[in-house]
Amino acid sequence: MEELYAEYNRYIYHLCLKLTRNKAEAEDLMQEVWLKVVRYESSIAQVDHAKAWLTTICMNTFRDRYRKNVRRSKHIANQPEGLDVSLLDLIPTDETGTAELLEKQDVSVMIRHKISELDAIYRTTIVYFYVHQYSLVEIAETMKVSIGTVKSRLHRGKQRLKDMLMEDVRTREYVVIA
Repeated sequence: MEELYAEYNRYIYHLCLKLTRNKAEAEDLMQEVWLKVVRYESSIAQVDHAKAWLTTICMNTFRDRYRKNVRRSKHIANQPEGLDVSLLDLIPTDETGTAELLEKQDVSVMIRHKISELDAIYRTTIVYFYVHQYSLVEIAETMKVSIGTVKSRLHRGKQRLKDMLMEDVRTREYVVIA
């Protein structure tokens, strides 16, 4: 564990700094990442690529924090002025509430609608990869193109989808800018 920390501590810090663009937030994020790594210390032996594993933990932790902050800011913004809201009231319960389920459904419908507006090549590639969870090799074989072509279509399709989501006022708040 100490070797892992010594080797990747600076990398994780710089990644956190790049994501948060704030020194204090980067340090907090980095601390959360290393806490998760310690929590899953037993999994380290099964990891083939430590840097990729740590990067994934870092990115997921950042996304979780971002989503939590967006959700929290919505709750605070909806409170009447002068109301003293306890932070404990903002902690979500273990059960998914009806409002959250409806919001997820609405977002899912909006994203599916935006995907349907993509050019056929990008739409098909994204659907194969994210919906049907085909591997890059399977998509390449199915579409009769090279893996490099699949990767570039996936990248361009995601970028176009992100641009479309950012242009729409209803979906803009759900796009994570990294």
